[in-house]
Amino acid sequence: MKKILSVSGALLLLLSAVSATAPAAVAQPSPSANWHAEKACADVPAGSASCFALKYVDDSTAAGQAHGGQAKPASSTPPATGKTPADIQSAYNITGLQSGGRTVAVVDAYGYPNLERDLGVYRSQFGLPACTVSNGCLTIMDQNGGNRLPRFNSGWADETSLDVDAISAACPDCKILVVQATTAGLTDLGTAVSTAAKQPGVAAISNSYGGGDSADSSYSAYYNHPGIAVTASTGDNGYTGSSYPASSSYVTAVGGTSLVKNSSSRGWGESAWSGSGSGCSSVNAALPAAATFGTGCSKRASADVSAVADPQTGLAVYAPSSSTTSSWAQYGGTSLSSPLIAAMYALSGNTGNSSALANSLPYTNSGQFNDVASGSTGTCSTSQWCLSGTGWDGPTGVGTPNGVAGL
Repeated sequence: MKKILSVSGALLLLLSAVSATAPAAVAQPSPSANWHAEKACADVPAGSASCFALKYVDDSTAAGQAHGGQAKPASSTPPATGKTPADIQSAYNITGLQSGGRTVAVVDAYGYPNLERDLGVYRSQFGLPACTVSNGCLTIMDQNGGNRLPRFNSGWADETSLDVDAISAACPDCKILVVQATTAGLTDLGTAVSTAAKQPGVAAISNSYGGGDSADSSYSAYYNHPGIAVTASTGDNGYTGSSYPASSSYVTAVGGTSLVKNSSSRGWGESAWSGSGSGCSSVNAALPAAATFGTGCSKRASADVSAVADPQTGLAVYAPSSSTTSSWAQYGGTSLSSPLIAAMYALSGNTGNSSALANSLPYTNSGQFNDVASGSTGTCSTSQWCLSGTGWDGPTGVGTPNGVAGL
């Protein structure tokens, strides 16, 4: 694993973009000087995708010092700083909502033999109803819809655990479908998305991975599913352009925020997370629904919406520490925000009978979102591509959900 974000680096990235006209930053976490985020998945060559899961590591702890921040110190209890299901439901005003048994699919690469066991630990810890293969809540299949599951991969197993725990946190009564691609190639992952879309009851499909900006002319058949909300993470590298499939005109591109409790009437504050991917596609068409939002992009702009992604304010997750053992840790990245938004689409039930693409809904219902008006993802020639402010901006789109009416 790699260290990809230090506190000093994050602050420099933030300060480099702030100008005299920028809104005052709010709701920023107070970091330990010793924390950093580690990538779960390695970088990959063109034509493949990397997962965007990030693990929070605090080297000031005894366990962190013992492991040098590079291994995964085992923990038998959730980290005290990790968001819980109650936190997620409170922050996004979804407490008590039910999906009516709709299914959220997650597409990931490679296998995870202990997925059902680990999901059970997570849900039991927070008093959520059991979600198992035998009770029909959990389904696991290969990219073609069969049971020839691929080999274990530690990084992608971390990603999968984050995905299913995030869905559980936002939508405890949602059914969960996990489709495992044979490799991290975009064709295999796309095949898995198409398989997920064919399964009965699927309301949303989350994709917490990406590669470089790619053309819909090559891959759109995998992601074009009217009536199903297909979400994709914008990536964890800040303002660096677009990542596919988030840059596809057929998906909802999900950016990321830092989420902290505060004394406001909402009880929570959010700012753009410095790592949240933002920018303009060079190849894919702009969304018609975004035409009046002043994105400044001649083509597809990212993001559309957002949710918590900062690993320092991330989710407590029960994830594998090896092929046989698992433990608690704290995870973030836009790998967290994508399944959260997918789960909220499932809660809304707005997409099932629609012939329109789900990514139009946040723009037609932008008043149903919390506008995130501070924070930055870097420096850019057009301020809203990397600097959050009132209305649409690249890091957070139209904002974060306030309930599910906008999705």
